[in-house]
Amino acid sequence: MTGWTAHDIPDQSGRTAVVTGANSGLGEVTARELARRGAKVVMACRNEARGRAAERRVRESVPGADVRFAPLDLANLASVRDFAASFPDHAGGADRLDLLINNAGVMALPARRTVDGFEMQFGTNHLGHFALTGLLLPNLLATRAGARVVTLSSGFHFLGCVDPRDLNMEHRYRRWIAYGRSKSANLLFTHELARRLTAAGTDMLSVAAHPGYAATNLQTAGIRMEGRATAERMVEAVNGIVAQSPEGGALPTLYAATAPGVVQDGFYGPRNQLRGAPGRSLRARWTLNDTTSAGLWAVSERLTGVSYGLGTG
Repeated sequence: MTGWTAHDIPDQSGRTAVVTGANSGLGEVTARELARRGAKVVMACRNEARGRAAERRVRESVPGADVRFAPLDLANLASVRDFAASFPDHAGGADRLDLLINNAGVMALPARRTVDGFEMQFGTNHLGHFALTGLLLPNLLATRAGARVVTLSSGFHFLGCVDPRDLNMEHRYRRWIAYGRSKSANLLFTHELARRLTAAGTDMLSVAAHPGYAATNLQTAGIRMEGRATAERMVEAVNGIVAQSPEGGALPTLYAATAPGVVQDGFYGPRNQLRGAPGRSLRARWTLNDTTSAGLWAVSERLTGVSYGLGTG
């Protein structure tokens, strides 16, 4: 691979990061490489056993790594509030947060609801991270120098924009359309947060990233839920031939989180969209629409009960 690699991550000593979904795949690699460069990393995971196992793996790979597991279920807003309220404890007494990596997500699941009654993909991928970012905003704004929020989207966002008339897809649920809409919501959130941060005069960045086609457990989770073992084996076989590794898939996230020259509201992914070194990525026009992003923001505040207090962009 040519271009930017994990070896190019600047020194992260003295910085604190939260990585959601850090129990495997992209999130675990992101946490590990940030820790390798000196960051204190909170590995926020839903499953405690898997989260603590990932923490052990990172410590084994990076001796002396300052990482710690913390419980977080993005499909449960009470859990999100508990995590944010306990952030200083999770971060070893730190009140300041330099990097928030909104990495966790679910993909193409059978119809499911969150604890709070939202469609699972919209509720987990967007609303959970919207609430988390808003609740941690004071910690992000307290950082000494430019904090960053990196939100994971996907090339599948091109499947469709959010439908404000049916955010929970109650009329006709289509798993891949639901996933695409949730990933468009991630980009609309990135855009609107960037607009509001700029208007507020802060140097904090709101950016997005996507991994291209990376081999993770996301592709098989929905299939496994339905017990389709043959389909699961087929997907795993295709991943083994076509997909890049989680290490490669995490590079756009790490670039967006640490590289100099990253711009407000930038969207970063593999340069050829599927694999390779990170760079600026293609993006649907609707994810840059101010009216749409402001509308989704207002609905998200109402549904989560979390207000950012930043004013409008």
